[in-house]
Amino acid sequence: MRELQVQTTYGTVQGELLHDASVWKGIPYAKPPVGELRFKAPVQPESWDGIRQANQFGPENIQPRNHQSEGQTEIPNESEDSLYLNIWAPKEKRATPLPVMVWIHGGSFVTGSGSQPMYDGTQLAVRGDVIVVTINYRLGPLGFLHMAPLGDSYVSNAGLLDQVAALQWVKDNISAFGGNPDQVTVFGESAGSMSIAALMAMPAAKGLFQRAIMESGASQFMPAEQASALREGMLKILGVNRDNLQKLNTIPVEQIIAAGETVKQQSGAGMALLFQPVLDGQTLPQMPLQAVSEGSAQDIPVLIGTTLHEGALFIQPHVPFSKEIDMVQGVDFMTPDLENRVAIADSYPKTADGQAQVMTDMFFWRSALQYAAAQQKYAPVWMYRFDWVMPEHPLLKRAIHSIEMFFVFNTLHVLKFMNAEPDEAAAALALKVQDAWISFAKNGKPEVAGVNWPEYEQDRATLIFNHEIEVVHDPDAAKRELLGL
Repeated sequence: MRELQVQTTYGTVQGELLHDASVWKGIPYAKPPVGELRFKAPVQPESWDGIRQANQFGPENIQPRNHQSEGQTEIPNESEDSLYLNIWAPKEKRATPLPVMVWIHGGSFVTGSGSQPMYDGTQLAVRGDVIVVTINYRLGPLGFLHMAPLGDSYVSNAGLLDQVAALQWVKDNISAFGGNPDQVTVFGESAGSMSIAALMAMPAAKGLFQRAIMESGASQFMPAEQASALREGMLKILGVNRDNLQKLNTIPVEQIIAAGETVKQQSGAGMALLFQPVLDGQTLPQMPLQAVSEGSAQDIPVLIGTTLHEGALFIQPHVPFSKEIDMVQGVDFMTPDLENRVAIADSYPKTADGQAQVMTDMFFWRSALQYAAAQQKYAPVWMYRFDWVMPEHPLLKRAIHSIEMFFVFNTLHVLKFMNAEPDEAAAALALKVQDAWISFAKNGKPEVAGVNWPEYEQDRATLIFNHEIEVVHDPDAAKRELLGL
């Protein structure tokens, strides 16, 4: 049996045995970012005496709760004090240190947490013989307001700096839990994957991870000018100016979250990411795509992919076609670098489904292809696409954004919150998806039994995860060319 009492740099934590995994929950990796530390870079946590019981998840970062969160039936414990991480390890201690997989959750940079039920690390840790870590980080205005211009003590991209602090904690402490600090794979979905794209471009994150798995998200950033306008709009709502900045330390956090929502409504941003990584010249000096194309992530192998119908989560097929969603404007917004935007928009059906396809192709698929092409000059890259559907289910009859996570973690049972009960074939597919992720974390190469999965550079090889698994070379080539790739 593994020793569940572990000595970290800051004190001793007591874990528990759950479902054949050793689990530690709610370990602080930074000081609570409250009061004087609000909008500041994360600070190392305080040490503690005695034994800290690590059997409850830390609070989720406070976030808008307009709708029920995925897989949760009640509002979880939430707080501005949310910089905690969780660890899953196999029950038995191994003679040699195990590979480490650090999960960065998605949620449009405004919602989510590392403790949501679909991110339970048990199956990955036990089946894969790996250590799984999930983290929280600051969200919305707390994590992504462009504050650095207000003075030296403020930072921009606080949420990304939290992720760096969590990875530094892993580097310094994971060996005590049986993990190998020199074999760390970051993996994440949506905003978590976009975070990884940013981490690959951030000087502060260098050397903290060796591999990256990017699910449905790539290079994403907001220019500093736009981010400054957003900040000024929020400060105005909060009644804060350059002369009374200290007021920011004492305003109730609920007011800050509400001001973020007000700014979003005023801007008419709709589904656009209002809070996201900011190109601030310091923490994130370059556009992530530009940075990797110049070798910022040299020697970091990447597994990257998308789902077949990403946009169908946001614009569902049964929704009437909205003339308010201008197709050309949508293409414009998502791919301002393209010259043939009108031709592209005209190539999609004028239906809600067509609008969802635009989102899938422009925002998710195109950015994944660009990122893969940029990184493969410096390290091996593998591409996947997740096509699995449940034809009889109103939402899962499309391979929607985020569906692959339930397969990666093998937490298909959590889909019951969507009134979905995947069958045995889906359970078998989950094991294959999981095997690929585990193999990548262990050996730097994703492998699925019975399938030869070449690197992406070999004719744009893409592994399709579906009821049947196959490699397709250059899927949707005509569409790819239309998108200027």
